[in-house]
Amino acid sequence: MSDHNPFEYIDNVKTNISHIKVWFTAGMGFFTDAYDLFVIGIILVILNRLASPAFHLTDLLSALLASSAIVTAIIGQLTFGRIADILGRKKVYGVEAIILVIGALMSAFSPNIYWLLASRFIMGFGIGGDYPISSTIMSEYSPRKDRGKLVSLVFAAQGIGIAVAVIVGLLSVSFFPHSISWRILAGIGAIPPALVIYYRRKIPETPRFSLLAKHDKEEAEKAIKFVGANTKVIQVKTKECSLREFLKSYSMLLIGTSIPWLLMDMALYGTGVFSSPITLAILGGSNSLKADVLRAGIPLLIGIPGYFLTAAFIDKIGRKTIQSMGFGVMALLYFIISESIITSGTKIDGFLIPTTLAYVLFGLTFLFINFGPNTTTFVLPSELYPVRYRTTGHGISAASGKLGAAITTFLFPFLLHSYGLKFILTMLGVVSAIGLIITLLTIPEPKMKSLEEISKEKIEVYEKPISA
Repeated sequence: MSDHNPFEYIDNVKTNISHIKVWFTAGMGFFTDAYDLFVIGIILVILNRLASPAFHLTDLLSALLASSAIVTAIIGQLTFGRIADILGRKKVYGVEAIILVIGALMSAFSPNIYWLLASRFIMGFGIGGDYPISSTIMSEYSPRKDRGKLVSLVFAAQGIGIAVAVIVGLLSVSFFPHSISWRILAGIGAIPPALVIYYRRKIPETPRFSLLAKHDKEEAEKAIKFVGANTKVIQVKTKECSLREFLKSYSMLLIGTSIPWLLMDMALYGTGVFSSPITLAILGGSNSLKADVLRAGIPLLIGIPGYFLTAAFIDKIGRKTIQSMGFGVMALLYFIISESIITSGTKIDGFLIPTTLAYVLFGLTFLFINFGPNTTTFVLPSELYPVRYRTTGHGISAASGKLGAAITTFLFPFLLHSYGLKFILTMLGVVSAIGLIITLLTIPEPKMKSLEEISKEKIEVYEKPISA
């Protein structure tokens, strides 16, 4: 029996144009995810000013619109995550993009608030499905030394989505009437996933799933050829286990990849979706919708470099270090802003620091969310689990994150009204501190290791490779 690694070429190949194609194809779903995160906040502001009977917003409807796509994303993450481990990544890749397109177009042409709500439920299912499949495909195709960077860059498409959302939001409210501008914002979300449906259907099944799960040598060779080799692979096998055995064996690791993601998304989605009322509370109101959109968007724009800082350093200093640092700085910033607020009841009377500084510190929370757990919680599950349960583990972890997002986006308007911003920021500081502790206690460091080494998969090899 040989100890040859059948994925040696994949692990050691230089990053090339094929990896870039996978990155682009995978990243467009995350563009839409982030675009939607910010745009729904703008749409809520526009609909409140529109004063249309068909789109009248109560507090309950506002909360449902903000959280509806997030709730169905949970279902999408669990469903697509499990199916992709049963049928394969390729079998379902592209279906979630079609769902995204349908949901975005239905949103743009909604005749009333309830149609819009239903459309966002559909869109959320597609967003959720994108998480486990795109991350895993990128991870399983990536060379070992660049894997963290490439998977991070898939997620960094969120940063581009946020920037486009701010720009399109400003342009739409500047040049179009309110009745049209929100529809433009919703419809543009259909464009990125529509561009990559064809390419997603054409990407070969990953070599690891082909060989270890399907035992298909020819398909594995096709996948390896896709990234530049013409090598014959060898037949291998790994120990198989049931879903119950997987959940039992990897229970502590599932806690480590799920709970920090839940806690991080509580902070990100609570402050991201509701950046408008938060910036209003810090800076005061204006009579200009354009100014309000810009003020709400600047903190999210401050966060965009964080994605690319993570991509630059993740394979050098490690996932665990970046995630721990991010949670720690987030906690510190939330506590500083909270303790600087002077209140009478829930009303803000002033700040112990200049309001501009409080606003900048709020923006920096997004920088360290992204140069921290927002990116690393996405990367880690794509590496830590065995091939037969990799998208399942990622789906469970991502669904936990979206559960945290759903909780805060639904409760945030009520908490802000009943307890005020000071309470919310203190709560998020505690949440971030807990995320730091769990990260330190449960997460191993996958830096510079093969996926099989990380997941402790023992591969039995029975042939030597033959170069074609």
